[in-house]
This record gives sequence, C-alpha cells and structure tokens, in this order.
Amino acid sequence: MTKYIVVSGGVVSGIGKGVIASSTGLLLKTTGLKVTAIKIDPYMNIDAGTMRPQEHGEVYVLNDGGEVDLDLGNYERYLNVTLSRDNNITTGKIYREVIEKERKGDYLGKTVQIVPHITNEIQDWIERVSKIPVDETGEEPDICIVELGGTVGDIESAPFVEAMRQFQFRVGHENFALIHVSLVPDMHGEQKTKPTQTTVHSLRGLGLLPDLIACRLLVPQPLRPDTKSKISMFCHVAAEQVFGVHDVSSVYHVPLLLQSQGIVEYLTKRLNLEGIKIPKEMVEGGQSLSKRWRKMTSQSERAFDTVNIVLVGKYTDLKDSYMSVTKSLEHSAFRVNRKLTVHWVESSDLEPETQESAPARYHDAWRAVVGAGGILVPGGFGNRGIEGMLLAIKYAREQRIPYLGICLGFQLAVIEWSRNVLNIPDATSTEFDQDTKSPAIIFMPEISKTHMGGTMRLGLRPTVFEEGTETWSKVRKLYGGAGKIWERHRHRYEVNPDWVENLSASGLPFIGKDEKGERMQVLELRDHPFFVGLQAHPEFCTRPLNPSPPFLGFVAAASAPSVLQEQLLHQLEQFIPPHPEDAMVSEAELRNGHPVAYGKDHVLVNGTSSSP
Repeated sequence: MTKYIVVSGGVVSGIGKGVIASSTGLLLKTTGLKVTAIKIDPYMNIDAGTMRPQEHGEVYVLNDGGEVDLDLGNYERYLNVTLSRDNNITTGKIYREVIEKERKGDYLGKTVQIVPHITNEIQDWIERVSKIPVDETGEEPDICIVELGGTVGDIESAPFVEAMRQFQFRVGHENFALIHVSLVPDMHGEQKTKPTQTTVHSLRGLGLLPDLIACRLLVPQPLRPDTKSKISMFCHVAAEQVFGVHDVSSVYHVPLLLQSQGIVEYLTKRLNLEGIKIPKEMVEGGQSLSKRWRKMTSQSERAFDTVNIVLVGKYTDLKDSYMSVTKSLEHSAFRVNRKLTVHWVESSDLEPETQESAPARYHDAWRAVVGAGGILVPGGFGNRGIEGMLLAIKYAREQRIPYLGICLGFQLAVIEWSRNVLNIPDATSTEFDQDTKSPAIIFMPEISKTHMGGTMRLGLRPTVFEEGTETWSKVRKLYGGAGKIWERHRHRYEVNPDWVENLSASGLPFIGKDEKGERMQVLELRDHPFFVGLQAHPEFCTRPLNPSPPFLGFVAAASAPSVLQEQLLHQLEQFIPPHPEDAMVSEAELRNGHPVAYGKDHVLVNGTSSSP
C-alpha cells in the first residue's frame, strides 16, 4: 500500500512548502524508499502555461510537454525523478474531468456536486498517479508526497482540503500523514506563536489533524525551545512533532536541518515504514545519495573563490521567474567549487532610452555587464527589452566574455550576428515585427495562431550534433561527446531556414539540429572562450548532483579557462543523461503518439495514465 504524506500551508502562501516537501522526500529516499510527488494548485487554469512569470513564477516544462508549477521542478531536482503533467493537479483539470464525465452520462442522472463528485475525482486522481513509476527502477513508488498549494482557509482550496479529509479514511491512518507548514514571525527577537495556533485551529476545524508542524522562520535564528513547547501545548501535538525551519545559507541544507530534528524517525514510526521491504541495493543507493548530498553542501560552504554571472532578463522583478535557471547556476557552481554571485539586470535598463530617463539605472546596469564573468540571456516572450539584450550579447561576443543564450537568448544571438556581422541592420524576429522584411527568426509553421495554452513545441526533443564537431565543440564534450542529446523545449519561433546557409558561411556554426536537419537547435562560436546558444531549455533537467551540461560549461568558463578544461574532461568520462532510457526517442515516434514510459505496467499517453 502506498504511503501518503500531505504538505499543507497556513498564514501566508509562499513560505517554502515546496522545499520542505522535496526535502522530506529526499530524506525518505536516502533510506532506500521510492518516492514520487504531486502538486495541487487550486487555480482554475488547466495548467501554468498561459500565466505570466510575474504572476506565478516560472512555467516548468516536463518530458511529456506538460507546462506545470515550478514546485515540480523542485521535486524532480531533489528526488531525481521524471514526472508527468498528471503530477500537477489544478482545479481546472478536475472540473474539466468531472464535466466531461457528466456530459457522457457517467453519473447516471445524479446531481453533480462538489461533494462527492469533485472530491472523489481528486482522490481518484491522486491514488492513480501515485502508483506510476518515476525513477530508474520502473517500480511503483512506496511514498507519495502531496503538496496542497495555497493557504488553508482559502475558498479555492476548500474542495481539496475536504478531499484530503476523506482521503485519510480511504487509505487508512497508517498510510496517511500530514505536515502543516506555518509562519512563526520574529518580532524584534520575540517568536510569535499566535498565527500558528490560529491556522492549526482552522485546519482541525476542517477535519485534518497535523502530524507534524513545520514552523517557518524568516530569520537565521532557529526555533527556540520555549516557542516549540508553546506550539506543542496550544496545537495539541507532542513537542517531537514540532519542527523549526529557519533561514539557512542554502535551500540544500534544509534536508539536513529536518534530519537533525528527527523527521525520518518520526515518519518511520508514524507510517510504519519499517514494514516496507527495501532491497539491499536500494538501501546502499540511499546511503550513497546521503553521502554525496552532505559532501555537496559541505563543499559549497567551504568555497572561497566566486564566479560572477550577469543575468540579463525581462522578468527580473520576480526572481522565481527564472527558478530553474538560477538552480542550474547553483548546481554548476557547486561542481566547480565556487560561490555564485548573480547580478540581475533588467534588459531595458541597458537601452539608450534609459540613459535619458533614468541615467543611474542605465549606468548601474552597464557596470554589471562590463564586470561580468559570464553573461546569460534566458527565455522570454514579447518585444520589451529586446534591444538591451542584443547590446549585452554584442558586448559578450566582441569582448570574448563567456555567453549562454537560452531559447530567446539563442534567437537573439542569431539576430545580433545578422545585424552586426552580416550587416543586416533591420534583422529581427516576426515575434517582434510581423511585417519585417528581414526575418532572421520566424513563427513555426505547425504552431496554432489562435490558441495559446499547450500549443508550443513542448517537451523532450532530440538534437543531433553535426559531424566533425566532436573534435572542437565544447558543448558536445559537456554532453559526454554524444552524437545525439535530449533536452526539453518550449517555443513558438525558430531560426529562418532560408537564412541558415548565409549565417553558417559567415562564421556562425549551428552545431546541433533536429533529426531532419531542418531546425537549428544549438549554436557555438569556435574561436570564442564560450559562446553557446540553445533553442531548448536545458535548465529544466539540471540536478544538484548532475548539473545541466551547458550551464556547467558556462559557469566553468566564467570561473577560469582551466576550470572549463577540467570539467570538459570530467564530462567526457562521467556524464550520464538525467532522462529515462525509454523517454529518449525520435521525433517520428513522438509524432506517432509514442507513450512516454515510466515503468513496465504504466504508461502515459497524451498525459493520461493507463495500465495495459
């Protein structure tokens, strides 16, 4: 029987439920257990694909093309698993499922209601998805972490809270545990417990009793013993069931913080995890994971040298817009034993107009770019700030500063080259000017022009390296010298095929293309310390212990040429792709409806689970 651990939150949203859920899963995985995760988002959207980054943070893309909440990125990174779009539940998905069943007559003339129909659908969904294998074992998970987004007490989350109240009886007390994350404000050195008392009281009134209360403190000071005792007394839990989660130097220390307070021992007893038979090789694998994680965190604390990265983006007012990008930089910095410093530059601040309207911002932005060890231009949509990004790319290319362009950053590198090397000053993308006479970047022919959600080129796709690149290409060596690689895509525009010949002849090599050789997917300047662009989003597949290859090369190059050489040799010998073997298939198989497999007894076809 699968064990379920639900993580809910109170007082305020955004206090770190995702990191606590992921950390708990990681700790259980170090014992040899197989762990999966589900995120519940109470919004009405079908998925996160149409929401702007400032609204909800980054849109995270999965192998099957699912556009989901950024917390699924936390799960994949911490647990080293491959999830599907069904691992992200939204109110929109649940209501759509129930309405479709009602239209087909599945409810036999009954009045369709929130209880029991919506709540049953939620429970059925969780139970079904929790049994889908997500790791290299291909076996059903032992533990499913369910994170309930939002805040307990919100109208939007009420059906999900009720579903969880019913679910605890469906699966049984021994198979259901609840971690409630609450805020403990620190007011001038005094830790206040009243918000936690109130949210737990509200939770209990809804029929859910917390097994663990994770007290989030937004200061470096840990939870004091007297505060812990007070929460224990007023929230009707034992002191051992109250955990403190204060600010630490890195989120990768959170698992160790929870472990030091006995969370594994408590959950083992509460869920009778000792009754699960764990093979010897899984136990050894868990022990190895624990050692490597501790080594990674301790080494990061001892790093003295810094690496200075400038991120030139459009959504820098909300750092979560680039969550996976920053995680990829962090993981790479861990590998090269450097302290990471990221300078956030709003791309429009680099434009001449800003020099007139806000000269201080303009000079601060250019001071950051000029002092950069490496310049990164990530993905984005729309024409705001584009000219500023092009100026930063031109500076990186001409001044031989390591550069990494992701999706939009790849396309803009092509436009910058077209303007300044091919001398086509009006070269641009049809995304920015539909009537341009010099379209270096064009709209992909098969993409819908009327529907926005889920209509881009999405999911895990192959890239084939050109022959001869194995002798000189840094990015190919970073992928272990492989002739074909897989990365996740999310875009509507591509390099104009009619321009490729002139671009290549002028010295801009497209070293990676799709299997037909029609779509340009990787560019790299041969005589530059590191100038790489990828149409894909390699940040979505980074892991703390297995950094994304292009990001690793970029951070290494920004550190020192010798560091880059060291990592090239390391990757050639030891790189292992983070994807399941059966997910790395050809474009033809994807077009023909190839199921993304997650185990021999379960497959996902178009996002729907089935058991053949």
